[in-house]
Amino acid sequence: MNKNAARLRRARKTRAKIADLNKVRLCVFRTNNHIYAQVISAEGDKVLAQASTLEADVRANIKHGSNVEAATLVGKRIAEKAKAAGVDTVAFDRSGFQYHGRVKALAEAARENGLSF
Repeated sequence: MNKNAARLRRARKTRAKIADLNKVRLCVFRTNNHIYAQVISAEGDKVLAQASTLEADVRANIKHGSNVEAATLVGKRIAEKAKAAGVDTVAFDRSGFQYHGRVKALAEAARENGLSF
């Protein structure tokens, strides 16, 4: 089993648990160059809010799209957009990534800006 297959296995287990809870989820995906966050409805059929380092507003405020500073900014923006869409509570879906570095920075920034999970 390679590294990506192991990550996808962990992600599948997490998503199955969140589906059983029937909660709105904050899904995070990261690449070497960018980080993305989506708030997905409890049914899993609709994206309620999204933010990433590809947005023009975010790119204007950061030097690189792949650092903790950028992840913090994306976490702040996803919290603001989720609250504007009427979502206050989410389940955190880290997509099988370890909870440290950029993923942790995004989660903590979202919590600090009013999103609870």
